[in-house]
Amino acid sequence: MPHTVEKIGGTSMSRYQDVLQNIWLKESNNTLFNRIFVVSAYGGVTDRLLEHKKTGEAGVYSCFAEAEEPYAWQEMLSEVEEQLVDINTEMFSGATLAQANSFIRTRVSEVKNCMTNLHALCSYGHFQLQQHLANVREMLASIGEAHSAYNSTLLLQTHGVNARFVDLTGWKQATELPIDQLITQTFSGIDCSKEIVIATGYANCQEKLMKTFDRGYSEMTFSKIASITGAREAIIHKEFHLSSADPRIVGPNNAIPIGTTNFDVADQLSNLGMEAIHPKAAQGIRKSGIKIRVMNTFEPDHLGTIIDNDYCNPCVEIIAGRNDVFAIQVFDQEMLGSPEHDIAISRLIKELKLHMVNKEADANSITFYLTGNRKMVNRLVRLIEETYQYAEVEVQKVAMVSAIGSDLKIEGILSRTISALSSAGINVLALHQTIRQVEMQCIVAQSDYERAIKALHHALVEQENHGNVISEAIAA
Repeated sequence: MPHTVEKIGGTSMSRYQDVLQNIWLKESNNTLFNRIFVVSAYGGVTDRLLEHKKTGEAGVYSCFAEAEEPYAWQEMLSEVEEQLVDINTEMFSGATLAQANSFIRTRVSEVKNCMTNLHALCSYGHFQLQQHLANVREMLASIGEAHSAYNSTLLLQTHGVNARFVDLTGWKQATELPIDQLITQTFSGIDCSKEIVIATGYANCQEKLMKTFDRGYSEMTFSKIASITGAREAIIHKEFHLSSADPRIVGPNNAIPIGTTNFDVADQLSNLGMEAIHPKAAQGIRKSGIKIRVMNTFEPDHLGTIIDNDYCNPCVEIIAGRNDVFAIQVFDQEMLGSPEHDIAISRLIKELKLHMVNKEADANSITFYLTGNRKMVNRLVRLIEETYQYAEVEVQKVAMVSAIGSDLKIEGILSRTISALSSAGINVLALHQTIRQVEMQCIVAQSDYERAIKALHHALVEQENHGNVISEAIAA
């Protein structure tokens, strides 16, 4: 098929004029059409509707679910509604503004009525609120994507472009369909060679995407549309390049777009919270043989980075990491020779919705490297101590810095890594390298995070690239 399926993230969507000029109105293959766009909510909107993704600060959903103040969620939802109307006012005027406001005010009003009635219904003993919270969460999340997709369609139409709004949120849908069937039916009658298609990043389906992917649901929608419609390419528009390191740490002149990588590298980045695409979402695209291109919204003429299943190159492609990792060390002499502790604690971690980045073990101890809410981490520690009477549990905040590449079977890379960190005066607390040879993780003190990124990037990327340039010059 000649069309592409393209996802636009929330930060990019907030700069809608850049998206309009750099993506929507930028001709591809001499036509504006043959493109299906999957859009996220404008930046910060989903945080207000659910909870802040990084800080955990309460949003509408959190207030409704916890119900500490009965009407707090209604006030917050009204505030979000005004925020959405403010976005409309910035984008439109006259009749178009009235149309945009009417759409979102109607949607929010009906959600508010639904939640109010549900709250009243659950005051009766036969109906428990907990049983309906997952649906409430999905319904609230859908508001942001419906708003941005509808606005995007209006914006294109005001510029004389034939655009279609595709609402996958299931608003007042009679029955829930499996996601494959939903997308097949929805797109079967659409001729994207004659119009730009703007689809919501949230899709209401039997599989309940948020239950599995939580905030990564838009990537699953994107993946399904690409694989089911047979796209020639799946494109992700972000506010940055997929680079060799964070340019804010190593400097914009030292960080370089990596150009090409594979899905293994994308999975490792996802594990570190730096998703190019959610691993499970990438799975469908990968199996369909579709390449993913990650592009910078604000550099439209740059070719971006291709994620190709068959790519393999023996080099360090990216230095990445995170400095919000909890190292939870569990020591218990009764652990020796038994997997019980590992299995039971891993189950607790999953139940508390903490993310396990890695783990290590020796004869009588296991260390879990986790990210998530500090409150949940403290709860995990209490549960471990209650379950294992003689266990000693220690919690330490650390940083994880990784060298990632499609093939790290490089002679001397381990010694160069240790040498680079040692020369920078950084003590390595732990080191992990697997037989698969796609990632090497260094655990360092939290205060050493940025210095470790700079040291490894200089030693494993900058010097390596400089050496390659010299070798190529000599060969020429």
